[in-house]
Amino acid sequence: MSLFPTQMRPLPYRKPAEGRDYWVVDDALPNADEIRARCLAKTDWELGHPYTGEVWPGMRAIPALLDDELAALDAKVCQLTGAKRLWVEQTEAGTKLNHNCVQVVGSLEGAAKPHTDSTNLCRYAAVLYLNPDVPEQCGTSFFRQRMPGGQLGGNIVMPPHHNLVEALGNRFVQPNAFVEDVRVAHRFNRLLIYKANLIHSATAYWGQETATKRMTAVFFWMA
Repeated sequence: MSLFPTQMRPLPYRKPAEGRDYWVVDDALPNADEIRARCLAKTDWELGHPYTGEVWPGMRAIPALLDDELAALDAKVCQLTGAKRLWVEQTEAGTKLNHNCVQVVGSLEGAAKPHTDSTNLCRYAAVLYLNPDVPEQCGTSFFRQRMPGGQLGGNIVMPPHHNLVEALGNRFVQPNAFVEDVRVAHRFNRLLIYKANLIHSATAYWGQETATKRMTAVFFWMA
């Protein structure tokens, strides 16, 4: 008998569609090589799993992009999504997401972990792939539920819930509780923008040395 309850509420489902739920921009920035070199030279890394008790994997540092680079990215996101304005949200207690953060995660440091981002802190999120030597299968996937009887469930967190744990009604679910639905391949200097309430995860991680690991910059915007 399991020590933890594993029931989960069914979620609504809508097949993720490019141009409506997510957007892919190749050759997103004109100086991606420069950005990668600058990030590799960082020395102020914060360590996550498995080196500390943090739940997020690998290591990360802020900022990834400089102000002018970030402004150009913001303009592109507004153009694609139709958002009139983007901003970085925070709670009254000062909690905010790690916007404009470079993350480096190796193959032994993390695995796919389906989740949604906190919708009280962001409406859109994005990932910019910054290693030219990482294979396509290390991109980003969107997931949907696999219910206890094997039937497929939903993929969207809706109000009044702000994250996947709230929506499911349970933090502890079976390891096979989610199934991959749509995959976006890893490609250097590709920008993937997506609605934050969709269940998603890095598909896989790569590499064992800093220069070979999956390097991405991640962004979280309210609109």
